[in-house]
Amino acid sequence: MSVIRSAGLRGFRATVAELGGDAEEYAAAAGLPVAALDADDLLVDDQAMTKVLELAAAGLDRPDLGLRVAARQDFGMLGALALAIQHSPTVADALECTSRYLFVHAQALSLTLEPDPYDAPGIAALRYGPHPGLPAPVQGTDLGLGFLHRAIQFLVDGPYGLRTVELPYRPAAPLATYEEFFGVPVRVGRPAALLRVPKSLGDRPLAGGDEHLRRLALAFLAEQAPDERADIVLRVRGAVQQSLGTTPPDIGAVARLLSVHPRTLQRRLRDEGTTYAAILDDVRRQAARHYLTGTAIPMTQIAALLGLSEQSALSRCCRRWWGTSPTGVRRGERLPGLPDPPEGRTS
Repeated sequence: MSVIRSAGLRGFRATVAELGGDAEEYAAAAGLPVAALDADDLLVDDQAMTKVLELAAAGLDRPDLGLRVAARQDFGMLGALALAIQHSPTVADALECTSRYLFVHAQALSLTLEPDPYDAPGIAALRYGPHPGLPAPVQGTDLGLGFLHRAIQFLVDGPYGLRTVELPYRPAAPLATYEEFFGVPVRVGRPAALLRVPKSLGDRPLAGGDEHLRRLALAFLAEQAPDERADIVLRVRGAVQQSLGTTPPDIGAVARLLSVHPRTLQRRLRDEGTTYAAILDDVRRQAARHYLTGTAIPMTQIAALLGLSEQSALSRCCRRWWGTSPTGVRRGERLPGLPDPPEGRTS
């Protein structure tokens, strides 16, 4: 399984509502956590993300849904990557940064600058989409290309010389809809999704850059790259914290996030004197403390946020951890290892 940040769905709820639909119904049908509709940093299954877009497009009879959502998205959805891009000295630097660190936003997506497929003088091609060998979903690709187009316009503050848009499918939406969105001819049934741009685009300087902020953002992004030398326990804890409640909490899912075989991960954790089950249990315990003593979230929702199958599982965990029920924890009973409830807590 590959994952993507839920920020990729920014604008989906509002777009669906505007069209008379219920975004939460489509999320449930796609197996996507409803929380992903309103949060940026949940890691969700990219297939569920693809499915929710396709289901909504079909259910609402809006084959241009991907473009509609793209029109609502803003550059900030890329988080730290957006900061590094905005403060790059040139467009070429921004594209190189995006190509190198796009995995932080979406593991299976790539952006590369390639020679023009038609060998037109002075033209290059920005290729966007899943890694080679993977299918290009219509709504997801429309959304990604649409966002990329608007992001470049934002960076250079206007038109950037786009020549044509190449689509690797024949969309159900009228071609005129695409050409109105991009402002150039759109060709369909091509080998890959491309924006054909002037080679000189890379030389264009970006105004208002701050090299210090760019270095900070790049340092953060570099830390997100897989590093076999990093503390495996910390890496596993971080992966569990990021994915808890959004993907199955099994070692196979976390191993895929870390690009490690499950047996290798088990062995390395054993060498560090711990197990995956112990780390998962500790992360759940700390998250449960937060939800029970610092929020008024319903018990059933807390169980789901912890990746537990039902509320009774939460009750069993609380009795094992602290010797009382979830309600007892929420009431602030003084228990070993349980912090005092935060001031101003809503009970």
